[in-house]
Amino acid sequence: MISKSTIDKVYETARLEEVIGDYVQLKKSGSNFKGLSPFTDERSPSFMVSPVKQIWKDFSSGKGGNVVAFLMEHEHFTYPEAIKHLAKKYNIEIEETEQSNEQKEQANERESMYLVSEYAQKYFTDILWNTELGKAIGLSYFKERGFTDETINKFALGYCLDNWDSFTNAALEKGYQIKYLSDTGLTIVKEDAANPANSRKFDRFKARVMFPIQSLSGRVLGFGGRILTNDKKAAKYLNSPESDIYHKSKVLYGIYHAKQAIAKEDNCYLVEGYTDVIQFHQRGIENVVASSGTALTPEQIRLINRLTKNITVLFDGDAAGLRASLRGIDLILEQGMNVKVCSFPEGEDPDSFAKNNSLEEVLEYLNGNSKDFIQFKASLLVKDAESDPVKRADTVRDIVHSISKIPDRIQKEIYIQECAQIMNISEAVLFNTLAQIDKKDVSDTQKKAKVEQKEQVFNVVKNEEVGQKVDVQFELERKIIEILLLYGNSPQEFEDLILKENEKGDLELEPEKIEAKVYEKIFLDLQDDEIELSNEKFKNIYGKLIQELNENEKFSINTFIAPLDQEMVSEISSILMEEEKYVLHDWARKEIYPKEKEVSIAQLTNETILTLRCFLIKRRINALQSETTKAENDHREILEEIMNYIHLNTLLNKKLNRVLS
Repeated sequence: MISKSTIDKVYETARLEEVIGDYVQLKKSGSNFKGLSPFTDERSPSFMVSPVKQIWKDFSSGKGGNVVAFLMEHEHFTYPEAIKHLAKKYNIEIEETEQSNEQKEQANERESMYLVSEYAQKYFTDILWNTELGKAIGLSYFKERGFTDETINKFALGYCLDNWDSFTNAALEKGYQIKYLSDTGLTIVKEDAANPANSRKFDRFKARVMFPIQSLSGRVLGFGGRILTNDKKAAKYLNSPESDIYHKSKVLYGIYHAKQAIAKEDNCYLVEGYTDVIQFHQRGIENVVASSGTALTPEQIRLINRLTKNITVLFDGDAAGLRASLRGIDLILEQGMNVKVCSFPEGEDPDSFAKNNSLEEVLEYLNGNSKDFIQFKASLLVKDAESDPVKRADTVRDIVHSISKIPDRIQKEIYIQECAQIMNISEAVLFNTLAQIDKKDVSDTQKKAKVEQKEQVFNVVKNEEVGQKVDVQFELERKIIEILLLYGNSPQEFEDLILKENEKGDLELEPEKIEAKVYEKIFLDLQDDEIELSNEKFKNIYGKLIQELNENEKFSINTFIAPLDQEMVSEISSILMEEEKYVLHDWARKEIYPKEKEVSIAQLTNETILTLRCFLIKRRINALQSETTKAENDHREILEEIMNYIHLNTLLNKKLNRVLS
């Protein structure tokens, strides 16, 4: 287990905005940062990061928390893994105690799959460097491709021996379970129906050089393996199968090594293969990723969109391949991103071009030959349609269809104007064609959403009929937690009005000044009235907060939430970041006393507690009145109690009005 001193140091050192900045492109927004949600598909940023409070909130998904919670949510880390990741990032030495067998067994299945994948990567790398066959076959191949030792180590390249089960046997000897070797696809298990105990096990990547595929945070998700023999029956490249940790459509090869350069350069080069990425890195261009030979997907594009709005797609000189890849450009445009396209001379690809030219020459070529997608698509398609009017018309429609994918209307118009010049056709015709495409798209969308809209309308009507109102008690209890989190240890002078009996036995208000910390005032007031928070989450947070504030004068939100479970951390972040969602708290709409001017911490505390008291008394009066209508016997005692509560409520409202004034 990781020592408490290490965990404390990690929380003290880690900067939330830096960590999240590795995954999401953040922009300054007042004292906070904002960006696109990494958890949902959105185009307007609703993901907020507070450097002061060291918490984040994603308003599109409802998730939130601290720096560790983000890594656990985004990268599916366990708590210890998140701590270790941060310790590595900030060069903090980890003090760790030995885990018991029971603790080791508690690792979940996903984690077991990650551990198997990480072992496999180390095994294949070790075979490459430290065995005769590995060096003679695997290492020789990478050297022939022009990769240096430094590059091979950087990308953790490896080799799987040309044996049926060398890796599988080695993993089993190390204690890894066949279930996870099979689940990750590293081992193929063929059951023997006659004798299940004698099932046969094979290494999936037998006789292949290995390319580990890593997540945005660097975890090994799966592998790509290239065969080195001329076996026509075997696929040249073989990827890990889909699993709980590896989803091909959501992964980009090289994203871990490229993420910082992409954000810094504000551009991402998109290539097709593993070696394209590696050769570019070796040449000094690091803002490059690959779709690993698969068709580009919306999930992959959104992964880039978190880091930059600009993509430059790099194509081989093969014309047939260019046309097949144009579909990916439309997907990029749909995500509201800026696209440029660059194709290499015939017979060249990104790998060979970077290998055979200097950094300056490669950059000069990329800068000089990267075309706007309209220019590129037009020049490519027009060649086939020069003397054929029908093909020429189809080409125009094809280009306009791509333009229709762009969400921004101004960009659409500019591209239509550019297309009109390139294709030598009137803008009016193109705008008319665009309008027809847009109309059809809208119609299709409306048909698709028709059932959902009916359901939504039904729910709205149903809610209006019920006359739903905001839960006042929930809002007030939430406000109490917020006050404790922000100002709990703040000493204040409270101008209070104490309820006392006069000589006649009637209750009266007497002014009194009290010096106390905010948490003391809240605790004592709630205790005096025997008020317990009704919301179970708030009740749990309240108990822990009061204890922490009482025991620790140097209260820190970051330190307080560190040991809490994810559900509690998420709730706290929601409370603290709610103000970022709404510029003003609409207290009047929520049936809570409005504040017409800025109030002091003491006033805010008094106001919230008094409002809660009034609300609970009013609810008690309503309950008692309902009892009088049902009571069969004399209900004079109930009426007397109602009158006492009404009198108390009147006094508390006077007290509340004085606090607000």
